[in-house]
Amino acid sequence: MNHSDLSTLIWSIADDVLRGVFKPSEYGRIILPFVVFRRLDCVLEPKKDEILELHKKYKDQIQDTSPVIQSEIGLPFFNYSKFDLARLKSDPNNIRINFDNYVHGFSRNVFDIIENFSVGPFVEKLEKHDRLYMLIDKFTQISLHPSFVDNHQMGTVYEELLRKFSEMSNEESGDHFTPRDIVKLLVSFVFGGAKEDLEGKGKIRSVYDPCCGTGGMLTIGKEWIHQNINESLKINLYGQELNDTTYAICKSDLLMLGENPENIHGPCSSISDDRLQGQKFDYMITNPPFGVSWKSEKGFVLEEMKDPNGRFAVGKPRISDGSLLFLQHLIHKMSPQRSRIGIVFNGSPLFTGDAGSGESEIRKWIIENDWLETIVRLPDQLFFNTGITTYFWIVTNRKSEERKGKIQLIDGSRFFQNMKKSLGNKRKEVSEAQYRRLFEIYESCAEGEYSKIYSNAFFGFTRVVVEQPLIENGVVKTYKSGKPKPDTKKRDYERVPLTESVEQYYEREVRPHLSDSWLDRKKDRVGYEINFSKYFYRFKPLRPLEEITADLRTLDEEIEELSMELVSG
Repeated sequence: MNHSDLSTLIWSIADDVLRGVFKPSEYGRIILPFVVFRRLDCVLEPKKDEILELHKKYKDQIQDTSPVIQSEIGLPFFNYSKFDLARLKSDPNNIRINFDNYVHGFSRNVFDIIENFSVGPFVEKLEKHDRLYMLIDKFTQISLHPSFVDNHQMGTVYEELLRKFSEMSNEESGDHFTPRDIVKLLVSFVFGGAKEDLEGKGKIRSVYDPCCGTGGMLTIGKEWIHQNINESLKINLYGQELNDTTYAICKSDLLMLGENPENIHGPCSSISDDRLQGQKFDYMITNPPFGVSWKSEKGFVLEEMKDPNGRFAVGKPRISDGSLLFLQHLIHKMSPQRSRIGIVFNGSPLFTGDAGSGESEIRKWIIENDWLETIVRLPDQLFFNTGITTYFWIVTNRKSEERKGKIQLIDGSRFFQNMKKSLGNKRKEVSEAQYRRLFEIYESCAEGEYSKIYSNAFFGFTRVVVEQPLIENGVVKTYKSGKPKPDTKKRDYERVPLTESVEQYYEREVRPHLSDSWLDRKKDRVGYEINFSKYFYRFKPLRPLEEITADLRTLDEEIEELSMELVSG
């Protein structure tokens, strides 16, 4: 059974068992924990009797049997209750009490995860309406053992279910996870651009995602490194997540993968409650929510901005879009030795805000420190919850010699294939061959149809103020010094590229048209913006007049034929 069939089957359970008792918006809060329960049971089933014997043997000898049990069974989690979902069915009259016994029998690391699902009130309601046994019975008919559903498939099942449940509850599914074709493309750039650092024996590297959702970026990133660069590299995964359900899924998934779930923190925002404060990371990958307000965290951000060594000291973006806060957060966590960041954005961080604004100051800080290496424009309609065009940025404090002082722009908007079946707003996907081709374009670091390379200064400009004299009754008004007063109503602004002299630009472009004007250089502001459409503009010639005329004649004939058919009919 493929992941799509499996998610459809689980979806049908929700529809069969929960309809009429729960609101559709509540389905996900019930079904997703039971998917995790069933997955855990399937992993533990071959060891179940051994776990019961070990717990019985040592429970009166030591206070915490966890280390002994985990050591003996070779798994980082267990359940010493005599129940699992299948065994709960043997005593339907006491299923509610036994279910509590089952849940509390999990090892502490699993119980912490279960608490974040907050499933208690839903279980009570299931029991009240005689649906608890029915739900458990349905789930025991599905095998989620790793030999039947591998970890990659399981992650995809979680994500498909999340998307469906999010649509039913009017939540943004894209806030919780990123489509896997985009993740694979992103990680190929982040890790593929640092092969030398990842090759060799005895190395340990860290990967961090501050909006980790269900953990797909972390696990796919690690898998990509092992498959493409170094299968023996030790990689420690770290993350933080705001949503309690996806946080719990992420921790449970990492637990079953043999990772350390204690490295995943939440449910809380990494902006206002950084649980990994002071830590630095080698690699960072994330897809923060697009265009989401940070008003609820404003007080915290403004307070931290006062600290010249804080994350947000450089500038604050507009309150309606906190995307650049996440990038500042990641830059603050770059390791001095080497770090690479891959972050997914919409178009706003490229150009929003004029010189002197928070957004422009952040771009200026990044570019003038020579951290921005590459930006890739992606096709539209790639995400489940939006059809907009998106971009990802590669930011690093260890550029190669050939890339220093430069930024590579890649237009990947035509690298896609149409999906056979749409998933929400996602109608396109990037195939493996296409993402490999895009990486080749990046790796070549050469200009071409899809690649442009510019110096850092190319994206900068000086915003200068052009003043004209204030004239009243035909007389120029002046200060006591004799200097003319400016007419604020006539004040204008010019953007002078950093690659040009301001004075020469003014003499060439402004003075010939405004002979009595002058520049107020005290008001100069340096800004940066990146205009993808301008750099990759493709001229589309107008259709010949004869061709348009022929089309209009054809339309007229078709309309006339239809009219005659209506009259004759």
